[in-house]
Amino acid sequence: NHNDHTLSKNPESNTNNKSIKMGGGNAQKSAAARERNMKNAGKSDEERKAASAKAVADSQAFVCKLCRQTFMVNARPPMLYLHVTSKHATEALTPVNCFDQLAGFDPQDPKGEKADKAAAAKKSNAAGSKKKKDTAVDLLGMLDAGLTKGKSTKKKFGK
Repeated sequence: NHNDHTLSKNPESNTNNKSIKMGGGNAQKSAAARERNMKNAGKSDEERKAASAKAVADSQAFVCKLCRQTFMVNARPPMLYLHVTSKHATEALTPVNCFDQLAGFDPQDPKGEKADKAAAAKKSNAAGSKKKKDTAVDLLGMLDAGLTKGKSTKKKFGK
């Protein structure tokens, strides 16, 4: 019998040779393909609803209190102020009556550059005056220390 060399000595392992599969292991490929197909399928209904709600909220981020006109979330104070001056000329002196976001807005400085420079200058002046006072105190302290030390006698060579 020439098939004897393929049988193992354990009789239990020889009884079910047909159920043993070689290879297998495509689970990772299947999972990757499933994930790829889900990406290609697009958004789910919940994701679409959430995106739609966000878009609506963004498009109505700023609302004029007088005429109820809406502005996108990316509208800047100069644009809102332009609306106030062009649509509600009588409210130009009090733009906060239209938009709360315009509190403290300076139409002469729409980007806030002057205010930033003034704040930086004030901060540097405060820091500069402290340094001057500290330097003056340090110099006086050094002078006082030098004066109280007294004269030192120098030894001359040869005497």
